[in-house]
Amino acid sequence: MIKIKPKSNNLLGPNLSETKIIIMNRIIIIVLTALVLPFLAAAQIRGTVTEAETGKPIPGVSINLKNTSKGTISDSKGSFEIKGKIPANAVLIFSAIGYALKEVQIINPSEAVSVALSAKVTAMDEVVVSASRVQESIMQSPVTVEKLDSKAIQNTTSFNFYEGLQSMKSLDLVTSSLTFKAVNTRGFGGIGTGRLLQLVDGVDNQTPGLNFSVGNLFGSSDLDMESVELIPGAASALYGPVAFNGVLMLRTKNPYQFQGLSVQGKLGVNHLSDPNTSAAPVYDASLRYAKAFNNRFAFKVNASYLKGLDWYATNFTSDLNPGAVSGPANPAKNLVNIYGDEVVTQQPIPNAGFVSRTGYEEKDLSDYNVDNLKLNGALHYRITDNIEAIYQYNWGRGTANYTGSSRFAINNFTLQQHRLELKGSNFFVRGYTTIENSHDSYNSRTLGQKINQTWVRDLNGNVVAPNKADSTWFARYAGAYNGAVQGVTATSHSAARTFADQGRFLPGSADFNREKDKFKSIRGITGAGIFSNSKLYHAEGQYDFSHLAKVVNLLVGGNFRMFDMNTEGTLFDDLNKEITIKEGGAFVQVSKLLLQEKLKLTASARYDKNENFDGSFTPRASIVYSPVKNHNFRASIQTGFRNPTPVDQFIKLNAGVITILGGARKNSEGMNVYENAFTAASAGALRAAGQGADPTKILKKANTPYVKPERIQSYEIGYKGLIAEKLFVDGNYYYSSYKDFIANQVVFSTKNPVLNADGTVNMAAVQDLRTPGNARLYQVYTNADDEVSSQGASLGLTYYLPNNYLLSGNGSLNTFDLKNANRNNVPAFNTPKYQTNLSIENRSIYKNIGFNVNWRWQTAFDYIGTFTGLFPGRVPAYSQLGAQVSYKVPSIKSIVKVGASNLTNKYNVQAFGSPAVGGLYYVSLTFDDLLK
Repeated sequence: MIKIKPKSNNLLGPNLSETKIIIMNRIIIIVLTALVLPFLAAAQIRGTVTEAETGKPIPGVSINLKNTSKGTISDSKGSFEIKGKIPANAVLIFSAIGYALKEVQIINPSEAVSVALSAKVTAMDEVVVSASRVQESIMQSPVTVEKLDSKAIQNTTSFNFYEGLQSMKSLDLVTSSLTFKAVNTRGFGGIGTGRLLQLVDGVDNQTPGLNFSVGNLFGSSDLDMESVELIPGAASALYGPVAFNGVLMLRTKNPYQFQGLSVQGKLGVNHLSDPNTSAAPVYDASLRYAKAFNNRFAFKVNASYLKGLDWYATNFTSDLNPGAVSGPANPAKNLVNIYGDEVVTQQPIPNAGFVSRTGYEEKDLSDYNVDNLKLNGALHYRITDNIEAIYQYNWGRGTANYTGSSRFAINNFTLQQHRLELKGSNFFVRGYTTIENSHDSYNSRTLGQKINQTWVRDLNGNVVAPNKADSTWFARYAGAYNGAVQGVTATSHSAARTFADQGRFLPGSADFNREKDKFKSIRGITGAGIFSNSKLYHAEGQYDFSHLAKVVNLLVGGNFRMFDMNTEGTLFDDLNKEITIKEGGAFVQVSKLLLQEKLKLTASARYDKNENFDGSFTPRASIVYSPVKNHNFRASIQTGFRNPTPVDQFIKLNAGVITILGGARKNSEGMNVYENAFTAASAGALRAAGQGADPTKILKKANTPYVKPERIQSYEIGYKGLIAEKLFVDGNYYYSSYKDFIANQVVFSTKNPVLNADGTVNMAAVQDLRTPGNARLYQVYTNADDEVSSQGASLGLTYYLPNNYLLSGNGSLNTFDLKNANRNNVPAFNTPKYQTNLSIENRSIYKNIGFNVNWRWQTAFDYIGTFTGLFPGRVPAYSQLGAQVSYKVPSIKSIVKVGASNLTNKYNVQAFGSPAVGGLYYVSLTFDDLLK
């Protein structure tokens, strides 16, 4: 081949234009290489992860490319591989349960990476999210925060992880049912208070109709639980109105990081030495499977099922209606866990006094065979290395017994949730909907009353209509007691009751079961059934501008939610109209590190608006000072608020002699109840004073403003530190003041104005009180003017002993100051003054054998609730010992665990009127990391 060179115009060499082109091309190549090389440096990166102490490979380590969503997990040999383009000088984050987090910069992506992780020695290595809504060291969190990781969850002595939360300091756990345990912090507790926000993967899992989270009835199984974080105290500044008393954040396992098949089976037994029943089995089975494909798409599925015999509520000694004759001989007795005996004569029976109907025990009315089925699945797709899309579906069905204004049987109640989320390293956008269906749920107390109205006979032996049953029964009693019935001993309460009860349906009989099934299925005031098919829609997002702001860390976010209530007229006035509630809020948070990162300042502010109330502004400010390594002091001031629940706002229930009316203005406009009524107390005083009394001196106009949010302001100081590399200390003190508590007031509304123009009592309104049909009794929702305060402290100590032993303990003090408030206007504090936890554990005491023993104790306190008509009942002091021993079988990737959540089987009542809780002994077998 003959090559022909271009003719040169330059006698001294190649032409200058060609030289320029060559030089320019080389420059372009160099520049492009410099620009592109960091992103084309490697198509993949490989490496291994081992234990620093032993050199053994660590499987299941999460390896993530910093500031992206790209990552993987190590296999059984500790090896890992991240495919795709890896930038030079990239940073990989290595994290695993039980090991300290480690960041490694990749200098040369073509070389294999070898990383050694050190065992996590102390809680100082924990990272939390809940305190500031961004990742941060638990040591520098601006407020008190507690955390349990998956190892602590796995090591609990309790039958399930949720019950084990009671080991966290500052947390109160109350058992209402075997399948329903309620949590709260820092007072004003009980069951279903709606003052603590519970999030599962960022989703509020309250039921829209009940307006609180039903424990873990619709939450996660033990197998899928990754960590739990708790903020005790007001957290409205970042989380809005539901976080009045704090936030419980539950995080499930990511399918990219936790892959494979996990199966767990538990067999337990409870009711040992129970005088009410024989020992009964408790079954719990769960399954989890997760799989990732090419580090781009992943999914997981979960299923769990629990079945057992519920704890028995058998308080048959406390009388809520003590009469002149106390004790079992009281003819008007109203015992706590007997239903139907609340019906008492309105006027005393001549010579006999007040008398109550004969009721039925709770066990004969409630469904004590409880179960819980939970199913969920999630799809994760990484759109780019930095953006991930998630769809998750949760479905749960449960049966439980719940202590509210009555004892309710939550029977086949279902809750389903759809969640869509788009998230990156600096942001997330999330939307979800929650849909409930009460199905076969009912009111046990109402059921007892309804059955009592089906069998009553008149003196001729004929069954009377239900609306005449109570009055006829009392007439039979009165006649028998006063000697008007031949063959019945006069002046004998026992004989009179036996005569009045003739024809009574006995529990377990065909007649009793027929009426029980009938009224359970009838909803509204004519039956005991409960209906709610309400929904909650929620959308939220947040963006971290810190990488743009540079000078400070800046976080902004907001949310919108809507309740769509549907009770078909059984609770709300929603039979022929829609009741919706819309609310939203936005927050901004700024933080800054100063003094060589020894001083951390954080300030946040949030504004929320509910369509039915004025807006709420809730600021928070905190300071964390770390003068030397391992010692951190903090102080904060927080504000919070709680919106009235949908029930507080929109209930409109005609309950016979009284109508229960929600306090939203639009719920009662035109009814003239809030504007024009006498207090029920003054109307009762007028009736008691007799005909000759002057009503203008006795009657008082009710001052009942429409309901509005409750308020709290809280101050807190605390310390976290590590002393001598062995003793971890975490303590805090708080002081909180409250106002505008939501309260109920009973009033008489009249047709005529209650006051004249000059402010005197209107005699026409007085006549309305005395004329049937012209006055109506209402129980309305409003706010109390009273101000109260609470204060307390907690201290947690963890001592790291040689040979992997861990000794820990915590204690909490919570006190309440009523000040000059009217106790009837303030929710009950319902919290023990002192409570403690003490545990000793070793997860590897000898050849794969571990153990944990913990002891919990709390002082006695007075418990007040609507279930007992605000009657103060004593909850005795109790202690509870839990223990477990576990054995790992590495060859089959399994753990055998034997334990007891109440080893000494000391039955205790945790809320007045709720059941007595005894020992639950169990054995569990868990297979993990199968098919991986």
